[in-house]
Amino acid sequence: MTDARPLGADEAAFMAVVRSGDSARFALITERHRRELQVHCYRMLANYEDAQDLTQETFLRAWNKRESFKGHAALRTWLYRIATNACLDFLDKRNDRTPVPSGLADVGSEVLYLQPYPDRMLPEDPQESVVARETIELAFIVAVQHLPPRQRAVFILRDVLGWPASKAAEALELTVASVTSALQRARVTMREQLPDRRLDWRRPATHELSNDERGVVKLYIDAHERNDLDGLMSLLREDLRFVMLPEAGTSSVTAKDAVDGWVSGGLFQPGYDDWRCITTTFNRMPAAALYRRTPDDPQYRLFTIAVLHVVDGKIAELIGFDATDKPWLDLPPTL
Repeated sequence: MTDARPLGADEAAFMAVVRSGDSARFALITERHRRELQVHCYRMLANYEDAQDLTQETFLRAWNKRESFKGHAALRTWLYRIATNACLDFLDKRNDRTPVPSGLADVGSEVLYLQPYPDRMLPEDPQESVVARETIELAFIVAVQHLPPRQRAVFILRDVLGWPASKAAEALELTVASVTSALQRARVTMREQLPDRRLDWRRPATHELSNDERGVVKLYIDAHERNDLDGLMSLLREDLRFVMLPEAGTSSVTAKDAVDGWVSGGLFQPGYDDWRCITTTFNRMPAAALYRRTPDDPQYRLFTIAVLHVVDGKIAELIGFDATDKPWLDLPPTL
C-alpha cells in the first residue's frame, strides 16, 4: 500500500485519462482494483450488497474527482481513500448499521445486517493482506462492527492494510495524534470482542481449510441429508454460538438451546426433512449450502447457508444465512 515513487505506470496512465476525459480507459484502469476495494467496503459495512453499491459509488466519485488526482500518491491509495470516505458517508446516514442487543447475557449484540462474502469475489492474489483469512472471517467482521465508524476506518487502514499513521490521517482528514488515539481504543475493543483469537494481523496469513474443517462440514452435510439429529448434535460443542440472519432473536449460546430451537422450528419434520447439501466456502470458512425439497415441489431449492467455525473437530460457531433470492451467492438456485 506504499505510494508510488517515482510515478508508476498506473498513475501515469490515469493522469493521461484525466487529460483526455476518456471514460472507457478510466474504467479499464480502475476496474483492476474493484475486488480489493469491495473487500475493504465489506469490512467497513459487513454487508455484501452494501459493499457492492459502495464500490460502485467509489468509482463514480473517482470519475467526478479525477482532476484532483495529481500523482502525489499511488492510484490505489487514492481509490482506498475515496472508498473509505464513501463508506463513512453511508454510515452517517444509516441508523440500522450498528449491532443491536441480542437479549442474551452471553451474547451482547447481534449484527443483523451481516452477510457472507463469496470467496469467488476475493482478490486473486493469495499473498495480498486484503484477503488474509484472519481478517475476512465472520468473527473478525462482526468484531469490527463494534467500533465507531471512524475508529473502524482507522483500525482497518492501520492494522489490516498496514498504512502508516500519517497516510491514514491524511485520508480521514485527522491529525496523526487522533489516528493514534483511535487505533489504541480500537485495539482494546477488538481484544474484548475476539478474546480467543490472535490479534496480530500482520503475521503470515492462512488461506486453506484444514482437514478438520473439511471433515466436519462433510459430516454436517451427511447428518442433514439423513435427518440425523443425534449425528448433528454430536458435531456441536456444548458452548456452541448460533445465530440465524437476518432474523432477530435467534442467538443461542449452547448446543442444546440451538438444537431445541431448530426442532421447534420444524427441522427434520415434514416439510423440512428432504435435504440435499453441497460443500462450499464463504469468508474463507467452511460452509454448507442447504437445499430443501417440499412435498409439492420436484426440485431442491436453495434455502440457507451455514457457515461454520470449527475448533478441535467440533463446530464452535454456526451462523446461518437466508439464501433465498440472492444470486450474488454464486450458488445454483436448485438441485
